[in-house]
Amino acid sequence: MKEIIHDKANFVNVTYSGLRISNTEFDSCTFINCDFSNSILSETDFIECRFESCNFAMAKFSGTGLKDVHFLDCKLIGLNFDHCSDFLFAANFQKCVLDYASFFKKKMKKAKFIDCSLKEVDFTAVDLSMAIFGNCNLERALFHESNLEKADFRTAANYSIDPETNRIKKAKFSISGLAGLLGKYNIEIE
Repeated sequence: MKEIIHDKANFVNVTYSGLRISNTEFDSCTFINCDFSNSILSETDFIECRFESCNFAMAKFSGTGLKDVHFLDCKLIGLNFDHCSDFLFAANFQKCVLDYASFFKKKMKKAKFIDCSLKEVDFTAVDLSMAIFGNCNLERALFHESNLEKADFRTAANYSIDPETNRIKKAKFSISGLAGLLGKYNIEIE
């Protein structure tokens, strides 16, 4: 049982920077322009919450529940989402910077990444089946033993995906993205 419960609350311009938030539940809450930098979110659940223009730089997740959470225009650089609770984990991202983040072994079926920077993100062993990477920069993102079946990469850029070490059945790619699938063969595509 969570100690503190917030239901349908709005948090605007709140600074959580450097604070520890634990054993708290936020249900159907909205966070606008909040600063979570250097905070520790431990055993805290965010259920059907929305984050807009929030800063999570150097924040730490520990058993954090992200259950149907939406991030819009947020800074999520270097976050270890793999430290989040697996139970009902579901997050979608739009216009976010997620560079250097890790989703190691997460189940993210139908996740949406729209207009995001995903440079050097670790997607190792992640279930991204039916995920959408709309207009995302995947420069040096790591896909290894990932399930990318029916995922949509048609408008994504700079990805490098090895079809031999990832499941890509019925995934969607554009003609211009073929180099990202054949890079390991050191061939020239014109």
